[in-house]
Amino acid sequence: MTDYGHDLLFGTFLTPTASAPERVVALAQQAEQAGLDLVTFQDHPYQPTFLDTWTLLSWVGAVTSRIRIAPNVANLPLRPPAVLARSAASLDRLTGGRVDLGIGAGGFWDAIAAMGGPRRTPGQGVDALAEAITVIRALWDVEATGRLDLPGEHYPISGAKRGPAPAHPIPLWIGAYKPRMLRLTGTMGDGWLPSMGYLTSLADLTEGNRRIDDAAQAAGRPVTAVRRLLNLSGQLTGQVSDRLLVGPPEQWVEQLAVLALQYGISGFVVATDDPTLIDVVGQDIAPAVRELVEAER
Repeated sequence: MTDYGHDLLFGTFLTPTASAPERVVALAQQAEQAGLDLVTFQDHPYQPTFLDTWTLLSWVGAVTSRIRIAPNVANLPLRPPAVLARSAASLDRLTGGRVDLGIGAGGFWDAIAAMGGPRRTPGQGVDALAEAITVIRALWDVEATGRLDLPGEHYPISGAKRGPAPAHPIPLWIGAYKPRMLRLTGTMGDGWLPSMGYLTSLADLTEGNRRIDDAAQAAGRPVTAVRRLLNLSGQLTGQVSDRLLVGPPEQWVEQLAVLALQYGISGFVVATDDPTLIDVVGQDIAPAVRELVEAER
């Protein structure tokens, strides 16, 4: 059993469809009204059918007042970390500390290169992500003196001014699957944010937790320094099934509680554009999961 004891977060993963921007924004507002903690959007700047993620996050931040917002996950090859750090800090200050930052090494390299970005091997992607995390945190560290000099193969910084500082400590949640990325998450990350659709089974969560925990401990960090989140999809039905999150709300509650108590997941991000499911998760499922997990703890 692995329960890291974090408070539970519930959010949604909305499709940033450019053809219906008003609907995307309305769903984000509905998520807030339903009581969800977090609204997130995928970040694929090379996808012309999607709204630009950072522009959308800024708009959603302006028309909401409580819900947290995050890219899921930011495409670092097309969003240089020094600029991303200032964008995130600025939006965090504008929204009163409501920004979380999901980040990833990138993929779809043909599309990235077509937009003028680099083409990297998997190993180079991990190295670049480690450099990016260092850059982002250093630029936020306004207590340090002097300008910033960071030699790097992918993101060298020479004489950059620090700041602005975000309104709150923005967590860096890493989309990781392979061993090196999982070790990086344990060493440098504040959260692990995989998608269930890219995992072969729940056993992958156990293995991922083990690799992250081992890396965190080797770096002198407590394993609780890394929150575990999970992008999920599901379907509400009238019949109980043996499938994950395909069934009535009561089945969702039991299965999400198992993910929290046995697999360490404390952030549940449901991929849906269905307003009914958003309401049910926020108003019914999330409170029941919190109650059940608290009772078990």
